[in-house]
Amino acid sequence: MNFIFLGAPGAGKGTQAEVLSREKGIPTISTGNIIRSALKSGTEMGLRAKAYTESGKLVPDEIVIGIIRERLAEPDCKNGFILDGFPRTIPQAEALDNMGIVIDRVIDIEVSEQTILARLSGRRVCENCGASYHVVNKKPKVEGVCDLCGGTLVQRKDDQPETIQARLKVYHEQTEPLKAYYEKQGKLRVVQGCDIVSDTTRAVLDAIEA
Repeated sequence: MNFIFLGAPGAGKGTQAEVLSREKGIPTISTGNIIRSALKSGTEMGLRAKAYTESGKLVPDEIVIGIIRERLAEPDCKNGFILDGFPRTIPQAEALDNMGIVIDRVIDIEVSEQTILARLSGRRVCENCGASYHVVNKKPKVEGVCDLCGGTLVQRKDDQPETIQARLKVYHEQTEPLKAYYEKQGKLRVVQGCDIVSDTTRAVLDAIEA
């Protein structure tokens, strides 16, 4: 089966996509990761994307879609895949449909904005090894110090409250309309995100069978 995960930043869609990937034995395809991979491997689309990333510009839809098409043609996707972070807009969803890619289920994970703000603004990341912590849910043994390498824990700019609010605004304007798009196709399944990851996972597994 082929899946798309939707949800606001911090809703936990990446975590749930990885769980489902292990459960079903199919790859999770994250737009950011495959663009970086295409850049590294020097594919035609990767080289086209490089000109934009090096100048700090957003990679245009046509190139992102081309990179997605290349990735979905790889052998590990023949039994199914999970898209995390794509599509982000209605035009991207339409392009996916026009490619002849059949999506079986679209899982939308709903979490309140208050919860998202608490989750993301409390996150701290080791500036050395990248390990992730949280000021409430996953504290390091020593405040401000990474358990793994002793590096300094910092708050990323993306996790500062004003940046989170801006990201949520973009999500509501550009990505949230996808819920109605896929609901019309009968593919949307809405899951309420829970504080306990395993509870959300159970709801996701129930939803994909519904």
